[in-house]
Amino acid sequence: MVTINKLILTASAGGTCIGGLLLLKDALSGKIYEGKERIDGKVVIVTGANSGIGKETVKELANRGGKVYMACRDLQKCEEERQKIVLETKNKSVYCRECDLASQESVKEFVKTFKKEQQHLHILVNNAGVMKCPRLVTQENIELQLGVNHMGHFLLTNLLLDYLKESAPSRIVNVSSVAHARGRMKWSDLNSEIHYDKREAYNQSKLANVMFTMELSKRLQGTGVTANALHPGLVDTNIIRYINESAMGRYILALGAWPFIRTPQRGAQTVLYACLDPQFEKVSGKYLNDCEITSAAPQSLDEKNNLRLWLTSEKWTRLQAALNETGNNPVS
Repeated sequence: MVTINKLILTASAGGTCIGGLLLLKDALSGKIYEGKERIDGKVVIVTGANSGIGKETVKELANRGGKVYMACRDLQKCEEERQKIVLETKNKSVYCRECDLASQESVKEFVKTFKKEQQHLHILVNNAGVMKCPRLVTQENIELQLGVNHMGHFLLTNLLLDYLKESAPSRIVNVSSVAHARGRMKWSDLNSEIHYDKREAYNQSKLANVMFTMELSKRLQGTGVTANALHPGLVDTNIIRYINESAMGRYILALGAWPFIRTPQRGAQTVLYACLDPQFEKVSGKYLNDCEITSAAPQSLDEKNNLRLWLTSEKWTRLQAALNETGNNPVS
């Protein structure tokens, strides 16, 4: 009898501990966006949309009636997820289109295809990214993290600005990271050719996201197009696959960080806040975290460096030639 009572007490204590841990994890997983806005008929593009935060964003925006384009590098995976989303949301207006942000030609082809199929664009979510990978380069020989996380999205956004302006009020949502606060622009070695540190390169690319947002917002004043950047939280997605190459290292990291790691569904909440909350029809040039406007790092607010990054990005993406190729004019 004593043994049975001990087992019951042990089980009860264990259940209490597990319950407490789950409550703690839920509390640390961030706010849930509770707005009920519909976007029936509005056209949306989400990059990196076949997994993680991107997929959850597509799912929710499709649930709310949007015509959603999943811009993805892997069309097979994209189509598999698209079919699931269509079945779940009962929204047939979800489309897969190839867009490899590590290839500027692919970005241009995506834009050409999109513009043949649609006349408007109301929300652009620049979500795709790569994190702390070995030194790799894009097709244009740009360091991969800077090339995908910033340069590819810089080009995509500029090639779509005419549609965003014509569809105003419209929004640009750039998924950055709290890591931008640790970032520094290595102007003398922006492409990490002299020295490469995967963490420094990632932080630089995330800082570039916020700097781009601030300069873009400034240039878009009076157009009805807003641009905001955000931190989604520490989210369990494919982007963390390079953090630690050893299985044991990943296990230890996951165990220690478990209470703080958000599911992709929870990680998408601040993205949805930026996409849907009515205030962002007019509020622009802000940095968001946990469904709130908060302060960006001081180095992202340096107007001189923000302009320097913009002009450098124009050169590295051959923006003027790309705009001419797609029949557009650059934002003034």
